Amino acid sequence: MSIKITNNRRKFLKQTAISSIAFAGMSGWAQVMQAAVRNSKNSLSPETDAETIPSVVFADWLITFDEKTATLTLENGPLALSGKLAFVSGDETWTISRSRDGVPNRYALVNPQGDVQGYFVFLPNGSRLQLLFYHRTAQAYPGTLSYTGNIAFFADAFPCRTQAAVGERVLALSAGETNSSLNDSLFSPEKDCALQLQAANLQIHADGNGKYAFSLSGRIEETAEAIFTINPETDYFRRRYVPYYHVLDRKRTPKAPTGWMSWNTYFDKAGAEDNLNEAKIGAKYLLPFGCEFWSIESWQGNSDHLPVCDFYNMDLEVNEKQFPKGMKKLADDIRTLGFRPGLWMAPFGTGNKDFYDAHKNWFLHDKEGKPVGSWNGIYTLDPTVKEAREHLKNIFRKASREWGYEFFKIDGMSGRNRGYCAHLYERPEIRAQFHDPNAPNPFELCVQAFREGIGDDRVFLACQGHSSGPEPKYADASRLGADIVHPDEPVRWANVLNQGKCFINQSFTHNIVMLADPDTLLVHDLPLEEARVTATIVALPGQLTFFGDKLAGLSGEQMKILQQTLPVADVRPANLYPYFSMLPIWNLRVNNKQLGDYNVVALFNWGDAPKTITATAKELGITDTIDYTAYEFWTEKALPLAGKSLNLSVEIPAHGVRLVALHPLKAVPQWVGSDRHIAQNAVELIDYQWNQSARSIEGNIRLAGTFPITMRIHIPENYSFGKVICDRAKYSVRREDGDLLAITFRAEKSVDAPFRIVF
Repeated sequence: MSIKITNNRRKFLKQTAISSIAFAGMSGWAQVMQAAVRNSKNSLSPETDAETIPSVVFADWLITFDEKTATLTLENGPLALSGKLAFVSGDETWTISRSRDGVPNRYALVNPQGDVQGYFVFLPNGSRLQLLFYHRTAQAYPGTLSYTGNIAFFADAFPCRTQAAVGERVLALSAGETNSSLNDSLFSPEKDCALQLQAANLQIHADGNGKYAFSLSGRIEETAEAIFTINPETDYFRRRYVPYYHVLDRKRTPKAPTGWMSWNTYFDKAGAEDNLNEAKIGAKYLLPFGCEFWSIESWQGNSDHLPVCDFYNMDLEVNEKQFPKGMKKLADDIRTLGFRPGLWMAPFGTGNKDFYDAHKNWFLHDKEGKPVGSWNGIYTLDPTVKEAREHLKNIFRKASREWGYEFFKIDGMSGRNRGYCAHLYERPEIRAQFHDPNAPNPFELCVQAFREGIGDDRVFLACQGHSSGPEPKYADASRLGADIVHPDEPVRWANVLNQGKCFINQSFTHNIVMLADPDTLLVHDLPLEEARVTATIVALPGQLTFFGDKLAGLSGEQMKILQQTLPVADVRPANLYPYFSMLPIWNLRVNNKQLGDYNVVALFNWGDAPKTITATAKELGITDTIDYTAYEFWTEKALPLAGKSLNLSVEIPAHGVRLVALHPLKAVPQWVGSDRHIAQNAVELIDYQWNQSARSIEGNIRLAGTFPITMRIHIPENYSFGKVICDRAKYSVRREDGDLLAITFRAEKSVDAPFRIVF
């Protein structure tokens, strides 16, 4: 279908398309454009059609080409790309024109002599649009076509990668609105919409405030054609990976939850006194850094010994020996110490025979009438029984509203096998035994009841909750893998490996659908290098961060590692697809308002022997045409790396990690790192700027408790250190290798300390 459209008509089409997409709830791009065309036909007169540049509407696209300026505009619902087309062959810039031979949907490549030597055409396929350019028959010439301009898309969209490449070694992460030469898409979490672009050479750049720039280019050689592809795709996650897609509730979880829980070192033996004693230590050493929740585990009447299936999980009977003053008093005491109280529950079943006998019709039975068991109970809940679901809501409502708990870790969710109810409920022989065997998803009925019971203002952690199930619709966070320890055993390297593997696999949904939970961070029983690995796994991507060590037993170095994970960095994935191998490189791209754009690169040695790990600028998505500084966080040393054609190469000990901050080298003194936070996101810098006239760095640093912060400043050859001025904190200065100046600030309590460093 082809029609001529005026400027006013194009404006009307765009407005209509945008309003239609909102009305349609993003149900499809084709509906939007069809509605827009229908409305425009009925409202505009044909007398104005010839006044402006011809446009065509076919498939879902409105296409406009201005021959005078070589500007091509492509519109599809709320999406618009507008930019300049250019074709260069050798040293000659050719002209691009509409078809000279009357063939519709074809545009001509015209050489300087005025002869048409090639064409490009549009190949629509629903919402997908391809631009194909090629030689005219019997002609042969090399040349590059480029399409460069701006994109109008959803304001919450961010640049990312949605099209995997073979042999990827890098897990890409992003803090802030960042850009990478590897990005091939824009993604809107609010709309679950992706704009995918393909070309031999591709750049997408976020300019801020919902504005984006792009550049597509490709060559045709003597025997080749070239293609650009533009593919707006609705329901990106919902259709692929997350059928219950629901964007993360930022009001309820503006940041990933942090806290402490007892099970991984106390196991089932911690009582109220143990929890409060730990909380008193946490209030001194962790609360100033942003630790938020103190969560209670194994509190049920008979929960002081495993297995969980024996626990009284479906009523609120309390173990009076361990919690003699009850759970409400404990919640109040936790809140008095400055934390928000949390609670572990696993109510898919119960081991309480008296409860079962009183409510037999609430539970599943096999064909012979015997109770069906699961990890959660000797007697497993039948969620298709309405009264059973109401009971679930009521116990959660009481724990939330009467006891006052604000964080709920609900265990036994999707899991990995039939011991967990999501698997059990799906088995045909079990489904046949439900009170309502036609219920589409009995497991969802449970998860929905949990959310309704705890309320919309409470945090819901689905323990072993999977993004492929109903959990994203109701929960805020998801425990990705197995427990970091086995019962009554210390953490081991195999557990840390699993922690890393599970995040690598599920990283693509983190901080978009649900917040990833790696299980508690434990450092006491691990060698130093392994402790650094687990802390980096947890903190660099900004996962939910809970601690589980007995805090009184930690050394100063171990406590510092915990403090260096807080507050949780606001990080999201940059590659929106799963991985199934142990990627050795995690690349966090940071956009910091004081420091600009830089990279923090974790190099993991997952093996049992020392290994040299390398990363190139191309793999990291950064330019290799500038110089960089390199500062390693864990060893607090500058690396001998500067110069163009970046090739990062570091020897990593077995079961170790090195964390390198790469900053574009400046001609003036600059911040290149500190020992404050693993993510190296300069969380401590309230203000920072270079004052050229005063030859000084001027800033404001936030000190947490008595934690001394050491920042590293790179000093170029033509500068020398003068002095530090800081009235609200003590400081010391030392010179280090690699032209680094180390300045340590310390105070007696949390304080914001303005400073000047004069050169």
